[in-house]
Amino acid sequence: MYPGAHVATSPDKAAAVVVETGEVLTYRDLEERSRRLARYLFDSGLRPGDHLAVLTDNTPRVFEVYWAAMRSGLYLTAVNRHLAADEIAYIVNDCGAGALIVSQAIGDTAAAILPLTDVGIRLTFGGDVVGYESYEEALDAASTTPLPSQPRGADMLYSSGTTGRPKGIKPPLPQHQIDEPGDVYTAVFGPMYGFGPDTVYLSPAPIYHAAPLRFGGIVQALGGTVVMMQRFDAQSALAAIEQHSVTHSQWVPTMFVRLLQLPDEVRRRYDTSTLRVAVHAAAPCPADVKRAMIDWWGPILYEYYSSTEGNGITFIDSREWLDHPGSVGRAAVGVIHVCDDDGVDVAARDIGTVYFERDTATFEYHNDPAKTVAAQHPEHSNWITTGDVGYVDDEGYLYLTDRKSFMIISGGVNIYPQEIENALTLHPKVFDVAVIGVPDPDMGEQVKAVVQPAAEAVVGPALANELAAYLGDRIARYKIPKTFDFVDDLPRTPTGKLVKRLLLQKYSAPAAPLTPSAS
Repeated sequence: MYPGAHVATSPDKAAAVVVETGEVLTYRDLEERSRRLARYLFDSGLRPGDHLAVLTDNTPRVFEVYWAAMRSGLYLTAVNRHLAADEIAYIVNDCGAGALIVSQAIGDTAAAILPLTDVGIRLTFGGDVVGYESYEEALDAASTTPLPSQPRGADMLYSSGTTGRPKGIKPPLPQHQIDEPGDVYTAVFGPMYGFGPDTVYLSPAPIYHAAPLRFGGIVQALGGTVVMMQRFDAQSALAAIEQHSVTHSQWVPTMFVRLLQLPDEVRRRYDTSTLRVAVHAAAPCPADVKRAMIDWWGPILYEYYSSTEGNGITFIDSREWLDHPGSVGRAAVGVIHVCDDDGVDVAARDIGTVYFERDTATFEYHNDPAKTVAAQHPEHSNWITTGDVGYVDDEGYLYLTDRKSFMIISGGVNIYPQEIENALTLHPKVFDVAVIGVPDPDMGEQVKAVVQPAAEAVVGPALANELAAYLGDRIARYKIPKTFDFVDDLPRTPTGKLVKRLLLQKYSAPAAPLTPSAS
């Protein structure tokens, strides 16, 4: 289904509402505005298979753009608005965007990327940005008549690789029209979590992430309401659950930590009894945190393990998890294989690389065929890995024991050390550098830079501040290391390969245990 199917029965129902402002996007308006935008883009020359990029804060306009792309056979790339201007420009250029739609709320960034990008159609909503035409005026001038053919589009989101440069994850375009069944995510997650017309789905995360964007689309396809937060705040999230009678929600583990850190009297102040499903994913959830949330909200926590690539999915509910603590569940999409370094399946409980077997390939890395091949099993091209390692128990439950090669996950966000290392390598006071993740009780991990300074450099807090400021002009702020350690040398092999395993052993220690408040 799609939003237009619900206009006949519920035209004034909220397809999306913003917690902080109360702004409502009805199904009638969502259908009309997505039709108009689809027509405008078509009349401007975009055709199925072309690319549309959006750079925005959390606003209902996102769903107008999303559904315009979905009903035009376009690829939609939602860009992380917290990236530096040159990082954003790289993604816009790499995806080959024929159109770029931006929010005036981040107009400074939109203006900064103007000379760095080559895009034929530029629109801005919510106000003026120099170099962009008015989104509102474009829609007002466009026809409300749907395109005669409305092939289903797809998202093409970016996930950084170990080289530090993000890569577009490009699925094949669906072979059906927008009003025909066939969307895999709706087919899988809809019945899994009971999404439907009575769903009120709280989305507290940035909309450019895969899960908020895709799950918002699922909820609207099935006639529910998406409750958007412009930014996450623990107490505000509880208030939103009560105010909007939220039935479904999705979180990352760091959000659970923030919720549990609220004083008892604050947690008891809000009625969360309408909440039927609390989904979490994106990062490992500490066992103590998950147990505390189940104790508080009841057995309504549902975890899934997947990736932006969508190569496979596992699921586990609260009751299963209590019997298999630490597991991310059993496969619901794809067949799990855990293989050794030679690609041979290992026995149950033996650790290896996690692959999902699918009937056909589910994606390719845009403009990077070598990376696409590297994700495939050496003998089975339809077995795909994203580099995670773990094991499967005798009952088929998957346990992850490591992450993608040295990737840091901080607050549910993937951070890749190589990009930070590359940015620091040419600093005149840096001789050698390694970036690793170290345990953090709140964020899961935090970024640490281990620096071998140049001979003339004076080691101390001033140098750490200088390096952090230097990075601030080159990478997104959330990637900047929280701490810098200065050492005499870094462990490298005779061929020059950095042995990060030794650094991880040196700096890793158990995270401080969470002591949840009694509820």
